[in-house]
Amino acid sequence: MISEECYELGSKSSIIRKIFSFGLKRKAQVGADKVYDFSLGNPSIPAPDTVKKAILELLEQPAEEIHAYSPAPGDAAVRKTIAESLNRRFGESFTGDNIFMTCGAAASLNICFRALGNPGDEFITFAPFFPEYRCWVEGIGASLQVIQPHLPDFQMDLEALERRINPKTKGVIVNSPNNPSGVVYTLDTIKGLAALLKRKSEEYGEPIYLIADEPYREIVYDGIEVPYLTKYYDNTLVCYSYSKSLSLPGERIGYIVIPNHLTDYTKVSSAIAGAARVLGFVCAPSLFQQVAAKCVEDTGDIDAYKNNRDLLMKGLTRLGYTCVPPQGAFYLFVKALEEDAYAFCERAKKYDLLLVPSDDFGCLGYVRIAYCVAEKTIINAMPAFEKLMKEYQ
Repeated sequence: MISEECYELGSKSSIIRKIFSFGLKRKAQVGADKVYDFSLGNPSIPAPDTVKKAILELLEQPAEEIHAYSPAPGDAAVRKTIAESLNRRFGESFTGDNIFMTCGAAASLNICFRALGNPGDEFITFAPFFPEYRCWVEGIGASLQVIQPHLPDFQMDLEALERRINPKTKGVIVNSPNNPSGVVYTLDTIKGLAALLKRKSEEYGEPIYLIADEPYREIVYDGIEVPYLTKYYDNTLVCYSYSKSLSLPGERIGYIVIPNHLTDYTKVSSAIAGAARVLGFVCAPSLFQQVAAKCVEDTGDIDAYKNNRDLLMKGLTRLGYTCVPPQGAFYLFVKALEEDAYAFCERAKKYDLLLVPSDDFGCLGYVRIAYCVAEKTIINAMPAFEKLMKEYQ
């Protein structure tokens, strides 16, 4: 017999991928310019020129140096470069030993869950949340508990979190800037979270870990700052990816920050190395480790996303839609025009508008619109959004 759990996961796509696949078929039928696909968070701006330059420079080096295995935690010089960058930007004191290179944020999170959790443990996150958290947590035999957000600002509801934490709680997952809402958790919220987790850890005599999922850290607008969580809570692990900041989602490169001030740092660090081994992550892609080091503080054109955000928000609010103002990432969370977000998205398909219902993100009654698209897609989609609105008036 095969694994029924894996069969279930493999035989059906996530709702995001399902809508994206529908879009590909629809584009083949009517033409790509007539389908307004806002389903997938695939960066639309190109990687910065420094990425191409770095790749070309690296390919001039001996192949055995560029394409060979690195040590399991990653190339030592790369890890040192990343640590020094984090120290400059966030006032930390990391060394290369605090960095573990990974195949993107998905690998980072999977490794952390496997390293920290045991069957029967619980991890807590805040809605709306990236749907894959659930299968990753449940894949180790733990359970994912979801806290609804504080409305209307979509900040964490810390009172609800305090009621939910119990002796089985192994970790809390925080994603800021948030996918799908675009909200950035405030410094006051983070300080309140840190104080709560410290108090509860002391009460239970075991650390409750804070897992920061940060692929959108650099994509923020209007001077907003994203607090760096290791500065506020000792037992924090940071999961990072260059997929969004450098527009390299298909290259799968990222890292985990494992601070020295973690409770039992040596044991946690070894558990992370062991989890990577068990999961088959021999080492992160060697070429793109080197690319990341050469482009460690570069980003794509964030202003292009800001322009798309402003264009989309202005257009939709003018039509009467209610939007959660995004401070970062490249998603707009919009109130559906009926209680059933799935039904609303199905109706939107009549106008070739491909939107993602919010149910799988843990929040009912909203849709996610990924605005990491060409500007003309947003402009051309407005008549379709207007027709959809008129159906409900």
